[in-house]
Amino acid sequence: MGEDGIARTKVKPGAEIDLEAARQNSIAINSFYTGKKYPLLIDARDVKTMTRDARNQFSTKGRETNTLAFAIMVSSPLSRVIGNFFMGINKPAVPTRLFDNTTDAEKWLRQFLIKD
Repeated sequence: MGEDGIARTKVKPGAEIDLEAARQNSIAINSFYTGKKYPLLIDARDVKTMTRDARNQFSTKGRETNTLAFAIMVSSPLSRVIGNFFMGINKPAVPTRLFDNTTDAEKWLRQFLIKD
């Protein structure tokens, strides 16, 4: 968790994400900051593959999540096109956008911070 209230995670280089890996990731992310809702910045630039079931798991539909919004870092314009296509199919339950730079992603996520 950053001092700015935005949680961050980075995909391992060359990761091949299947449903079980997606479930374990979701459990881990939700366990880090129990009792608190937060926006999440995901650096997915080094992912190799992701199954359809994993994408569906990450959409957060039908399950509890502490995440208010996802900003997903992608590595290229092609990755962005493919990612937007898959987000259209697996519509995330929380606001989600793809970015190619951290500054824009963090700026977008700040609007979802819960003010005390």
